[in-house]
Parts: sequence; C-alpha cells; structure tokens
Amino acid sequence: MQTHSPSSLPARAVRALLATALCLPLFAAEPVDLIVSAGTIVTQNARREVIRDGAIAVKNGRIVAVGTRTKVEFLYTPKQRLDRPDAILAPGLINTHAHAAMSLLRGLADDKTLQDWLTAYIFPAEKKNVTSEFVRAGTRLAVLEMMLGGTTTYVDMYYFEDHVAQVTRDAGMRAVLGETIIGFPVPDNETPQRALAFTERFIKEFKDDKLITPAVAPHALYTNSAETLQAARALADKYGVPLVIHVSETRKENDDAVAKYGLTPARYLVSIGAIAKRTIFAHGVWLTPEDIAAIAPLHVGVAHCPSSNMKLASGAAPVGEMLAAGLAVGLGTDGPAGSNNDFDLMEEMDLAAKLAKVTTGDPQALPAAKVFEMATIMGAKSIGMEAEIGSLEPGKRADFITVDTTAPHAVPAHDPYSMLVYALKASDVRDVVIEGSFTVRDRAPMTIDAAATVAEARKLRVKIDASLREK
Repeated sequence: MQTHSPSSLPARAVRALLATALCLPLFAAEPVDLIVSAGTIVTQNARREVIRDGAIAVKNGRIVAVGTRTKVEFLYTPKQRLDRPDAILAPGLINTHAHAAMSLLRGLADDKTLQDWLTAYIFPAEKKNVTSEFVRAGTRLAVLEMMLGGTTTYVDMYYFEDHVAQVTRDAGMRAVLGETIIGFPVPDNETPQRALAFTERFIKEFKDDKLITPAVAPHALYTNSAETLQAARALADKYGVPLVIHVSETRKENDDAVAKYGLTPARYLVSIGAIAKRTIFAHGVWLTPEDIAAIAPLHVGVAHCPSSNMKLASGAAPVGEMLAAGLAVGLGTDGPAGSNNDFDLMEEMDLAAKLAKVTTGDPQALPAAKVFEMATIMGAKSIGMEAEIGSLEPGKRADFITVDTTAPHAVPAHDPYSMLVYALKASDVRDVVIEGSFTVRDRAPMTIDAAATVAEARKLRVKIDASLREK
C-alpha cells in the first residue's frame, strides 16, 4: 500500500485528515486569487526573514500571507497557483531614477562628459525628435526591458509625462512620474511656468491611481531659477507628492554653485526652502559631509546610479556616509542614451557593491544584503513608498518576482543575497507580478507586445538618425 507523508499530500487532504483526527468540522480555507511557491523566499521584512520552501498568497492586489508552503497552502485556496521550486521569490526591484523614453536615444552619444553629452548631443536630438509619439514608443520599450529584468517600480523624469503614465499603467507597471521643469523651451512646455501648470493638472489626474504616483520634477539647480525651485516645492507639498531633482551629479555642478551662491547645490536648496516633505535627490555624487548633515533631518531620499556615474566619469557617490547618516539610498539606472545604455537593475546591484569596495579599499563596504536592501525596501523608503512596496508582508501591494536558479552561474546557491547581487542576471528573472497580476510569466511579457514594441523602436531610430544629419 502506498503511503504519503503529510507534507506530500494536497493541502485539502491534510485539512481533512486533521479534522477527522481531532473530531473537528472540516476546516474551510480562505479563498485567494493567487498562490506562488518557491524554493526560497527573500521577504525583506523587518526581520529580513528568508523562508525555504515558501509561498505567498495574494488577494485583490495585496499580499495576504507569506510563509512556508505547507502553511500557506493549508490556510488558503487559490483561483490560480504557480510553483517555482527552483527559484528565488523576492520583492520586485525599484529603479529610483530613470528617463524611460530616452531608450530611443540609446547609444546616440557615448564616452562624453555630462555637459558635452547634454548640450552637444542630447538636447539637440530631443529638440528635433521628442513628440508624444516618441515618448510613448520609448516608454513602452523601456517598461518592457525593465519588467523583463525584474523591476516593478520606477521613478521617471521626462517630457509628455501624461503619455508616460498612460503607457506605464497600460503595461500594469508601477511608477513615480514627474514632468521635467526646466528653464528653457522644451518639446511640450516652453516655460517653467507652463511646466508647473502642466504638473498640477497631471497630479490631479493621477493622484489616486493605484499604479501611478505623480511627482514634481525640476531638472536641477543649474537649469532652474530659485523662484521656480520654490514653486516646485510648494506644489509638491500642496498635494503631498514627491519632488525629484538632479543634485551634485558632477564636480563642475558643485564648483559652479559654490562660485555663484557660496553654497553647494544641496545646501543652497535647503537655504531657499526648495526641499519638499518627500524629496528624491538623483545621483548625489559630490554631496559633502556638510550636505549630508543638512539633508538628513529633512528625510531626503537619494537615488544612487553607479553605472551612469562611472560611465560619465562623474565620480563615486559617498554611499557609506549617506547610510551612516540615516539617509535612505536607492538604486537607479538613469537614462540609456549614453549615461548607462540599459535599465538593468540587477547589474546596478552588482556594480554598486563593487564600486563601494574599490573606492573605499574595504571589501566589507556595501555587502550584498545591504545592496539588495537598496534595490527593494530601502529603495521604497527613498521614494516615500515603504508602507506599500519593497518587502513581502501581509497588507502590502503584491509586487514580486521569481528568479530562476537552474543556470550554471546560479549553482550552487549557498546564500540568496550573494546570488541575487553577484551571480544572477536580469535574464534569470522568470515571473513578474505587479499589483497581484502577472506582467511577465515564464519570461514572456503578458501586457506588452514585445515584437511590435521593438519594431516600432527600430523604425523610429531611422527617423532620429535622419534628423541628426539635417542642418
């Protein structure tokens, strides 16, 4: 006669056996929408629990339970289930700084300084090419790439941000989106005043959206007046939304600010009251100890972009000092037009850890577990969303990924944090769930037509190249 251990029986059979043995009424499991099980679950909760042979239950877009597979399957009955015994299940990755639509300018101008790259190549190319059609196509390509690589939330600053929002929402992805406010005419708004008015309309339209968080996004200190920066802060605080701004990306930016104002960019922003209640500094490469001390009490989040900062030779951000001061530091890819060239957050984790080690001479600087924190729960905190995303806990939004561990570079898997940061690749991401729905399943995008998206991008490349030859 064949026998089964309790753990090998279906959950409903286990419930029936226990009820019979204890002379109890048959236990009715709670219905849920989805259960996903995996060989390992990295929760990123306050205790940083790692669960072997675990499962997660989802209902109405939120996490109902996370625990051992046996327990979750005993307590809940799903409409849909997925088993990934050879995968790590983890919170979705959070890209805290990007320019999604710039995917269409990928490789346009490489190996330049930031100022040369912007003024001689990017700004002219944008002036000739950026339209709502361009932004929709570029955003769709970027979102496809990000989701396939395990990113479930991203922070964006660009033009026609209402179109960015529509494409992102249609794809089922989560994002913090801000219309660029800048002190010269750009494709959709000729003045900062018009950009501020656009931003207020945008905030009102998307304020209560489940996936889209509108933001206020003044480009930088060096591209805006003090009055514009103060108006941006007032607008962000009026509606309780984030403010996103580039700060201290290069030494030149710092030197110019000190020469003009007698203060670094960060401390000048503090001095004029341009720091909102939810502020995200992109880059922060040249933040000084005095800058860090000034912004730490204001709970400023920082987006660390190691690929971009290395590729443009901007420098290495003082991440260790920021963390020691209590700042929440997330990871960002920046845009792919020459400052990075991709939206691969798995790569950013690896580079962030190694850059910290080589610049400090300390192999223990930014260990793998801390870097994964920056890509998940600390990244969520840096953008003011830690109560909703960034960890796998009951009540939080159901944003998570499974990462396959069967490839040669993923074997043997001794430590999940080491694997996620140093060994696994974006191409190992197998499934992506955002707001409780699959956007990627078994490496196939479920919400975007990949072939059509790539074909559209290739067609636009021809148009962009032709425009650059025009005089």
